[in-house]
Amino acid sequence: LEMRVRCRQVLASGQDALLARLSTKQVVALRFASDRELGALLDRAVREHMTADAIKRAVQHWTPDHMRT
Repeated sequence: LEMRVRCRQVLASGQDALLARLSTKQVVALRFASDRELGALLDRAVREHMTADAIKRAVQHWTPDHMRT
């Protein structure tokens, strides 16, 4: 849910719908991407059927997740 809300705020209109094409693990992997690279990485993850691990490795500008418990 957190990523879906973030994507609605950050991504181009309608692009957040791509999240439905990814598994939960893939969506969780995207949380480390910076806002500026999130859209391109989301497109790439869907297009290339990237694994969660591949998505994490593709992140160029890591955003730490300090609020996770």
